[in-house]
Amino acid sequence: MKVDLTGKVAVVTGGGGILCGVMAKALAKSGAKVAILDLRQEAAQAVADEINAAGGTAIGIGANVLELESLQAAEKIVTEKLGICDILINGAGGNNPKGTTSKEYLTKEDLAAKIEGVTTFFDLDPAGIGFVFNLNFLGTLLPTQVFARKMAEGNGGNIINISSMNAFCPLTKIPAYSGAKAAISNFTQWLAVHFSKVNIRVNAIAPGFFLTNQNRALLTNPDGSLTPRGNTILSHTPMGKFGEPEDLNGALLFLLDDEAAGFINGVVLPIDGGFAAFSGV
Repeated sequence: MKVDLTGKVAVVTGGGGILCGVMAKALAKSGAKVAILDLRQEAAQAVADEINAAGGTAIGIGANVLELESLQAAEKIVTEKLGICDILINGAGGNNPKGTTSKEYLTKEDLAAKIEGVTTFFDLDPAGIGFVFNLNFLGTLLPTQVFARKMAEGNGGNIINISSMNAFCPLTKIPAYSGAKAAISNFTQWLAVHFSKVNIRVNAIAPGFFLTNQNRALLTNPDGSLTPRGNTILSHTPMGKFGEPEDLNGALLFLLDDEAAGFINGVVLPIDGGFAAFSGV
């Protein structure tokens, strides 16, 4: 997939992570100047260093997507060093154990007595639920408020949000994350309509299952073999494998290409090896 983004300025939140780091590199390879934002400044800088070493242009910035002042400070740095943002990738997000049940199904035995190590639906921590919703939803809304304003005042731009397979069909154990990603899909459609008169297209990609630092321990054992949950996921993925980070790049670049996708607005594109299409039978 070859797209010319020469002269464009791209901001990638969560860019220090595996998936968003690969997307940032794809943007740079296509000619964009890229600002890598991450809560961990050293992770953001590491990705920026790789891009610069390969001949691209990138800067790494430590920023908290849940703090408006932090984002405003980052936006000032981006504008001064690279220019006004044309492309925003809202990649920051994640889950939290406090928003996760320990079992797929509730049984009466779980309610009869408190069992050590078992977290039922009724034990979920409201603060943990709130953290997950804030990180995913507010962590998309706030960067959009900060970086899309000059897009709207100027020549427009492109926003790509990161949804998930959970948004189509919630996975067991993770009600907070599933609900938060469903909110991202809905918000993507809302923004696409809201920004349609100021030449900003808003779409989302919905990754299926990729091995990342966040989920590796959930899906694989220390020896590299699959956990029971990892086996269940692959048995429900018709292509029979996890995605590679580079599998996201084609969809990302396609949606950003105004010639190829200039009339595509408000879609959520699954990249999942057929997971969403498979009924399990």
